[in-house]
Amino acid sequence: MAETPFRSGFATFVGRPNVGKSTLMNALVGEKIAITSDKPQTTRRAIRGILNRDDGQLVIVDTPGVHRPRTLLGQRLNDLVETVLGDVDVIAMCVPATEKVGPGDRRIAESLDGYPRAKKVALVTKTDAASREQIAERLIEVDVLRTDWAAVIPVSAVEGVQLDVLTDELVALLPEGPALYPDDVVTDESVEERIAEIIREAALEGVRDELPHSLAVVVQDVAAREDSDLTDVYADLIVERDSQKAIVIGRRGSRLSDVGARARAGIEPLVGTRVFLSLHVRVAKEWQRDPKQLGRLGF
Repeated sequence: MAETPFRSGFATFVGRPNVGKSTLMNALVGEKIAITSDKPQTTRRAIRGILNRDDGQLVIVDTPGVHRPRTLLGQRLNDLVETVLGDVDVIAMCVPATEKVGPGDRRIAESLDGYPRAKKVALVTKTDAASREQIAERLIEVDVLRTDWAAVIPVSAVEGVQLDVLTDELVALLPEGPALYPDDVVTDESVEERIAEIIREAALEGVRDELPHSLAVVVQDVAAREDSDLTDVYADLIVERDSQKAIVIGRRGSRLSDVGARARAGIEPLVGTRVFLSLHVRVAKEWQRDPKQLGRLGF
């Protein structure tokens, strides 16, 4: 009996903002790699999560949601998505079961014509939040968006429904080849990058709609303290206006203290020690529109 060939390669999830791409990647990898939030544009980089199996290695590239950009940052996020799409083996387009297919979905589906090398899969996400009728409607709507879907799969990342089916399908669509990463690696994100994202996720919780786009995090230092089981983490939360700084800090520093507590709870399992976290809020005016400041912040 012939051995099953080992397959390896890259897949990415695309879709409008907030359709469940990051949650789905985390569920497939089995570890929180990408932060999640109900705020649009939570994902700002191409984040890779690695799923290792006996028959293959699937590298999932999480991307920002495709949107109509209003700032230079927004344009660069869209450009990043285009770059990723040109490099992957499989593109899985996500449409939430809870929302009808709209013009934005149709635009994204049509844009996949520009990436003929990649195989295409359609996913109806968030089925745990939808009725059977909604799921059936969405499957029909999604199916007609393109004629070349390799598969159309309803999934729930929250409840783990059909994730095994999705993984089998994605791995089967990858090219034959050796593993691209060691089999004990789940992401190529650095510790500093993951810490910055954990802090940003904590800061996004409960803030007003205009603030998430203006919020960035830079980790200045991560160092194990000598003769102690503490790790010191120093980070800056960056906003665009003084009024936003006041929101992040809160009355007598109460909100920033809450952000620190939530962030520490996520950082400590990552670094494996207790954490002393020092957060400083600073203003970088209109950084989303300033090429130099975007460059300094890594965009």
